[in-house]
Amino acid sequence: APTRPPNQTLLSISLYIYLKMAPKSKPDLVTRDYTIHLAKRTHKTTFKSKTPKAIKEIKKFAEKAMGTKDVRVSTDVNKFVWSQGVRNPPKRIRVRLSRKRNEDEDADEKLYTLVEHVQVASFKGLENETIDA
Repeated sequence: APTRPPNQTLLSISLYIYLKMAPKSKPDLVTRDYTIHLAKRTHKTTFKSKTPKAIKEIKKFAEKAMGTKDVRVSTDVNKFVWSQGVRNPPKRIRVRLSRKRNEDEDADEKLYTLVEHVQVASFKGLENETIDA
């Protein structure tokens, strides 16, 4: 909890806490690179549902990272995850998450997240990066 400001009423303290805890506004359109560790997300999963679960976990990760309910996975990501079959998805995947505006006027959400695959030789030493558009 935030530190208590000196000599203030309980109402102003609760307002102070509320404002401190309020979600920060996110930039509208942003693109970031992430490494998703699929092995830890599909551990102890039945063989025949490992790769489908990996796809669901990528969507869940993107939803949490970008704060949009509408997540669209590109065919490149899908092909990469499915490349080793249903039982053996790749251990890690490097993805580019892009928050974009929805062209469809009557859509529920005004933003969506596009998940694209980023080819890397090695995952060693990579960090989450924000890409300047």
